[in-house]
Amino acid sequence: MSDEIVVPSEAQMKSLRSLTQVVYVLYALSYFAGITAIVGIIINYVKKEEVAGTWLESHFRWQIRTFWFGLLWAVIGIATVFILIGFAVLFANFCWIIYRIVKGWLNLNDNKPMIF
Repeated sequence: MSDEIVVPSEAQMKSLRSLTQVVYVLYALSYFAGITAIVGIIINYVKKEEVAGTWLESHFRWQIRTFWFGLLWAVIGIATVFILIGFAVLFANFCWIIYRIVKGWLNLNDNKPMIF
């Protein structure tokens, strides 16, 4: 593998932008069919190198963090449901993931990178 970054063409950027939008849709649909988030994270990792050095890289990083932290808090919430705090953790996680999907999607729609 080469260490140099290849700058995508305008057509490639348009395609990658559409793919980034698809991943936001897949994450949103995961509330109805959980498997879609797994498809989304796979897309993030497979296409990660193609967005390196572009403004879309920040969206991929945002999406990847949303997936893994959302999964972590879901596991913690499920593990603590028996002491009732888990319900609050799961609800907070639900709100946090919705916020991240909406914020990311809005920034993508405005052609803005995600600011951390």
